[in-house]
Amino acid sequence: MQRRVTLATLAAALAVVAATTTSAHGATAGTLTSQDLATAGTGSPYYRIPALTKTRQGTLIAAYDARPTLADLPSNIGVVVRRSTDGGSTWQAQQVVRKDPAPNGYGDPSLLVDHDTGRIFLFYAAGVNQGFFGSATGNDESDPDVLQADYSYSDDDGLTWKHERITADIKNPAWGGMFAASGEGIQLRHGTYKGRLIQQYAIRNNGANYAVSAYSDDHGATWKMGTPVGPGGDENKTVELSDGRVMLNNRSAPYRTVAYSSDGGVTYTPFQQDTELPDPANNGSIARFAPGVDASHPRASWLMFSNTATSSGRSNLTVRLSCDNGQDWPVRKTVEAGSAAYSTLTPLSDGTGANPRIGLLWERDNYQHITYSSFDLQWLGGVCAPVTVTPPASLKAGATSEVAVRVVSQNDVKLPAGSVSLQLPAGYSAPAVAVPALDPGQGATVKVPVTVPATATAGSVKATADYQVRGRQHAYGDTTLTLTTP
Repeated sequence: MQRRVTLATLAAALAVVAATTTSAHGATAGTLTSQDLATAGTGSPYYRIPALTKTRQGTLIAAYDARPTLADLPSNIGVVVRRSTDGGSTWQAQQVVRKDPAPNGYGDPSLLVDHDTGRIFLFYAAGVNQGFFGSATGNDESDPDVLQADYSYSDDDGLTWKHERITADIKNPAWGGMFAASGEGIQLRHGTYKGRLIQQYAIRNNGANYAVSAYSDDHGATWKMGTPVGPGGDENKTVELSDGRVMLNNRSAPYRTVAYSSDGGVTYTPFQQDTELPDPANNGSIARFAPGVDASHPRASWLMFSNTATSSGRSNLTVRLSCDNGQDWPVRKTVEAGSAAYSTLTPLSDGTGANPRIGLLWERDNYQHITYSSFDLQWLGGVCAPVTVTPPASLKAGATSEVAVRVVSQNDVKLPAGSVSLQLPAGYSAPAVAVPALDPGQGATVKVPVTVPATATAGSVKATADYQVRGRQHAYGDTTLTLTTP
């Protein structure tokens, strides 16, 4: 049996060797840097719900709730932001975007940048008497029992904000609660729906929860709502794939669920589990690694993902990289093994080059802090290089046979020469075999001689090909070897 696995993870026992160079964002290559942007009790009793984006002018904006308690709406919550104009090294003072006297509240922010106009949208829910579960049906924008759909927008790079209410435009009157899924929305960069703005919502209909996309094709002048997908929807994010589809990634336990749209987020396929992404039903994040590159670019199919990667409890915040539009999530690294909750990822550059950085805003230490971190590819310690293993039809005990291993580079920079070795059961032997340097998109097939011990009995054994490059980055491919007696 042959299995093609696009694994590219750094073995847990191997340490990442940090370089001594410094990136444009002031961070040492190969490192994760972190700083707290908000701490409970300083300026507000509590802070929750991180959102993060990079503006067209290159400013980083972090948004989150300032809360009197940890409770969701209805509560006298306000939405605040901090700005960084130096790539996340330093942050300006906290700024209130929306706050009114009790019983009014505004919460669960999501940022979205229109890269054509430069306008920044900040979506959130607005509540008076009710939250998501108690909200009345209908879409009367003056009804205090209806959870409202509001957003603020800025045309001066996040310095000042104006407010809009779009409940009547996007809420089906039959629905109960509805709120913008926090984090970051997207703008489609390619294809038929290029320029479309998409913000995710969770809605409640007849006692069940659904996910749905609100979208605008006129730079936010008007908004429409797509068709809900579910039941089983919750806080969710979308990402544009290199083939033009939109993937929806949804909060769900014990695994994340995904759905796909071929019409720019209007309709989606039914949910299906992604068993590579364990989840305790916590808000996560998904984003293109290099959002602006063309579909032919080697990194067009790279996706980033973050969540608390456990099926129970909110801990083990992990970031992952997919090299194939989310079919596999092989590159993974733990940011925080302990208490953590919501997180939002955003690229800090165009995603090309040898070692671009990614920004991450997340909830740390049992909701005591909103923390900003950044990291690069070297810190992740993986390489996008699918490994395909093709064994012979059978191997004989006491004999040597060749196993073909093919490695294909999905990088946009040249990979130096590396090696392939086979991980085999005790008693088997196979030398490491050199793999030549690979240009972007280039592949190489090498033959690894495998000697089977004479005492081996007929049957099947597992073998794993380990492609190693730069001394610290690995990609793996699994196969099954079938043994026959002499």
